[in-house]
Amino acid sequence: MTTADLDPRPRYRAATEWVVGLAAGVRPDQLTAPTPCPEFDVRTLLGHLVTTARRARAVGDGRPPLDVPVVTTGVADADWASTYAMDAKHALAAWSDERLTAQVEVPWGTVPGRAAVWAYVNETLVHGWDLAVATGQPAEADPAVAQAALVAAQRAIPAEPRGGPVPFAAPVPPAPNAGPTERLANWSGRSR
Repeated sequence: MTTADLDPRPRYRAATEWVVGLAAGVRPDQLTAPTPCPEFDVRTLLGHLVTTARRARAVGDGRPPLDVPVVTTGVADADWASTYAMDAKHALAAWSDERLTAQVEVPWGTVPGRAAVWAYVNETLVHGWDLAVATGQPAEADPAVAQAALVAAQRAIPAEPRGGPVPFAAPVPPAPNAGPTERLANWSGRSR
């Protein structure tokens, strides 16, 4: 059995639970801090994480994901963790066995549902890493989940070309002691 054959839903659940903990650990004075994702400060990154859960739900429900804005706004600073937790719970509930095998519309095209969920595992872990690094929290998710996501990402996201239709920077060579979450972030062009 390959990673592509694994049910991604338990990995998505683990990734979102990790991010809920990270979001709960953000201090108010960190909300305007920069992140390794150059487009986002911490508050904007939290808004984008909420969006990723809402888009995952939309895809699972068969609705257009691009109807959800890139960054969710209007959430009170104290409510980011609880908002994200609720949206992640709804996203998980949207993915039935049938949706995993169906062709679904995602922002980057039409893919099997299983591939879409793996993409949301990837995005959740990479942006979780961004959040952890920006706020000084432990930046490694469950190693088994991150390693499975890394294998899936390396299969789905080519090392080159990057940019344009492949919305990632070039892979960054990982540090010798990098864990699987950091290596996944590196594959997506992130560095500390």
